[in-house]
Amino acid sequence: MRRFDYCFLLDSSHPSNLIGRAMGIATLKERTSYRKERNPLVFRKLEDSAKILSVKNSNAIEGIVTSDRRLESLMRRDVEPIGHDEMEITGYRDALTMIHENHAQMEVDETTILELHRIIMSYTGNEGGSYKRRDNSIIGVDENGNRYVHFEPTSAEETPKAMEQMILAYRDAEQNGVNPLLLIPCFILDFLSIHPFMDGNGRMSRLLTLLMYYKAGYDVGKYISLEERINSTKTQYYDALTTSSVNWHNGTNDYNPFISYYLNTLFMCYRGLDRCFVTEGDKKETKNNRVEAVVSNSLIPISKREIMSILPDVSQTTVEACLHRMIVDGRIERIGGNRNARYRRV
Repeated sequence: MRRFDYCFLLDSSHPSNLIGRAMGIATLKERTSYRKERNPLVFRKLEDSAKILSVKNSNAIEGIVTSDRRLESLMRRDVEPIGHDEMEITGYRDALTMIHENHAQMEVDETTILELHRIIMSYTGNEGGSYKRRDNSIIGVDENGNRYVHFEPTSAEETPKAMEQMILAYRDAEQNGVNPLLLIPCFILDFLSIHPFMDGNGRMSRLLTLLMYYKAGYDVGKYISLEERINSTKTQYYDALTTSSVNWHNGTNDYNPFISYYLNTLFMCYRGLDRCFVTEGDKKETKNNRVEAVVSNSLIPISKREIMSILPDVSQTTVEACLHRMIVDGRIERIGGNRNARYRRV
């Protein structure tokens, strides 16, 4: 059976891009904490939107869908689910709500994992809350429509022991001070490689991601949907997962591609929160002031196109004029030229 040990993450020789990204996330996290204390109403509105997007996108990744109107009714609990897809969606809704409301009391252990799985399966009539009783395979489809075995997960017989050892290794790494931003992706990769359930492994991995980020103090998933970000970049997600799974069974796989994907995803969620706050908080300001706020409050260089996507009611002429004035005033500087131009605070 595969041996689990995350202490290698204590090694200081991680790629510089991973360390830099982790530091950027920490900076954005502190900015979020500062804002949240002073603008609770803005964050409450973002929270409501994120819940709907999380339920929609996590299920959509697995091909489980319903109309937006039905989804909103299900989220409000105004209707009962109709059909298998809506039953799956409703189960995910309940599990997600449990994490948002009770994460402080929840532990990353087998009891929690089995309970979350029971909840997401509770409306479908499928067996939930127990590990697979027969072997399963991850099946891929090539460009000609032919199916093939993409990955062979841990056998059903070895799954209970593998889950136990993985969770113990996670706890040991936590106690030894491993950076959670590096540890969480490794745990999720191993969870997906074990594939402990006959159904629901992908959705469970996203629920566990949210829970572990909560436990580590990163609550951006409450306000910006992690699941939506993964769904919008699922090609990169599956590429990173596949690359990091090579040689997984003998313990010589490279976690870095999957760690990098997870760090980029979390960073983009914090950046999205940074920009959402500017938009939500400054709607009453003039268009010029709103453009200035977007640029000034962005912690990383931002392009003209990105500014216009955040402020769709502001014309390109207004954006360009405002950027020019801010450059002349010495408040921002331009990086690059033509289509690649980006702007940042001086």
